[in-house]
Amino acid sequence: MLVRQLSVLYLAAASSFGVAILLSQHPMLNSAAKTGAHFVGSTTVEAASALNTHVIQPGWAWTSSETRSLAHRAVMAMNPPPAVHATTKPVRLARREAPAPKRVQKPVLKKVALAPPPQLRPQIVEPQGPVAPAPNPMPGEVASNLQPKITLAPQAAPRETTLPQEAQAALPPPPAANAPAPGPAELIRVTQRLKDSLTAEMLQHFEMFLYVSKADHGPWAQRMYVFQKQPGGNLSLLYNWPVSTGRERIELAPSGAKEPSFTPAGYYQIDPSRMYTHYVSGQWRQPMPFAMFFNWENHGYQTGLAIHAASGEDISLLGTRSSAGCVRLAPENARLLFTLIRANYKGLVPKFAYDKRTATMANDGMMLHDDAGNLQMAKGYKVLVFIEDYGGENVVAALF
Repeated sequence: MLVRQLSVLYLAAASSFGVAILLSQHPMLNSAAKTGAHFVGSTTVEAASALNTHVIQPGWAWTSSETRSLAHRAVMAMNPPPAVHATTKPVRLARREAPAPKRVQKPVLKKVALAPPPQLRPQIVEPQGPVAPAPNPMPGEVASNLQPKITLAPQAAPRETTLPQEAQAALPPPPAANAPAPGPAELIRVTQRLKDSLTAEMLQHFEMFLYVSKADHGPWAQRMYVFQKQPGGNLSLLYNWPVSTGRERIELAPSGAKEPSFTPAGYYQIDPSRMYTHYVSGQWRQPMPFAMFFNWENHGYQTGLAIHAASGEDISLLGTRSSAGCVRLAPENARLLFTLIRANYKGLVPKFAYDKRTATMANDGMMLHDDAGNLQMAKGYKVLVFIEDYGGENVVAALF
């Protein structure tokens, strides 16, 4: 096929060349072309010129183009490109990417229930407005038809308890009152002062009352008076013991930090979840046997205020302000009170009012009531502690 096409092109080219040569060598046409003259029969010249313009020149151009195309195909036929297999897939160069950063899984922290560390005792803050001591009542002026009769129980005759015989045998005998102990007239005044300090709700819902004087002088100073409520609302005095309350100053703790050693005045309940026979203060590094912490939250913290036994040289300091804020008792008295309360005074007790703005529980005697006016109750010990800075001085007698 390729040879035939070459032959046709060759013949066409030869014909074109022949016609061109004929026209160029014809004497009449050549002479006319040179001189620009026209011979007879000018139509012949016009025909030859038209033939050259419209046939020979386009024919020669076509012949040249086809010749080049045919030559190219002949070369491609003689040197075919390498065949590519149909099933061969193009090879792609793998793109090398940077390795993705590994995600480090955070360790999962498991919640572990920890017992409350009582040794980390928050500092005790002295209230700005302590309970103001009431004026000393004059004999004959405290009688009231609304108040029950005051009776004094014998000092060595505590009430019958429901302790098992083994536990009762383990209790030490009631200690004798340390001298100088208040006389009978002073005990009547102490009892009456406590009665005057109690509201009707307090007297109704508590069974034991601990009156503590944190004063540094006076016939009642640095003593605890333990009262038991009798049927009808009468109060009987079970014990009166020397104590040590706070030194009432800012001082250096064993840790080197400045800490207060105040015993705040007010009304407190015993915390049923914080009673320990053996305990050590983490703040002051001192033992606190038979510790009974107060259920009092101050600015979001359960305070470390407590009643506990004195130990070591602190026993000889009973009757003076020598503690870091707690109320210290003689070891035998602290053990007796601890055992008596846990065995006989469990029950429902009123909740003290709570200020959510300051996260502080009231210690001025205000109770928590619902919208209907009913007291809000909780499980605890029916024991109320009342602490005040009053030593029993007769204000009226001191004026004369």
